[in-house]
Formats: sequence, structure tokens, C-alpha cells
Amino acid sequence: MTSKLQVTVPKVIAEQYGIRPGDEIEWVPAGETIRVIPPGRGAPPPDAGLRLELFDAATARQRRRQAGRTGSVRGGRGWRREDLYGRARPR
Repeated sequence: MTSKLQVTVPKVIAEQYGIRPGDEIEWVPAGETIRVIPPGRGAPPPDAGLRLELFDAATARQRRRQAGRTGSVRGGRGWRREDLYGRARPR
């Protein structure tokens, strides 16, 4: 699991189930476990209209979350982005 909450599928598993980069897999809660459904083996994908509605809803949620933010991290990091550009690495 990466810091962006991305998961790597082992190559052997990906090859066995025909999972390729860009494929969407389905995550299904199953009690204390999570089932991963490979592409083409789960529910049919939503139609284009539904996908656009879902995308628009997600975009609206993100805009509401970002409303009023000043661009800085809450609580501060103790440094600014501009400070990084002022430092040069020794050669």
C-alpha cells in the first residue's frame, strides 16, 4: 500500500486473471476480508451517462472540500514551497 492508498497487484496474479495497467478492479467488502473482482467478472460497468453523473458528483464534493482553503496545509508544515527553491544542492 502506497501513501496514495494505491495497491500493487503481484505480476503472477495479474497475468493469471488478465489484469492490465488501466483496468478497473472491483473491491467488495466480505466480512473481515476484501474480495478483489477482476475486470469483466463483476457487475457490468455503468453506462457513460451514469459515469458522468458520478464524476460530476465527485467533482462537486472536492470543490466543497477545497472551498475556503488558502492553499496551505492545516497546522502548517514549518516550511513553504518557495523555501525549497532557494536551496541549491552542492555539487
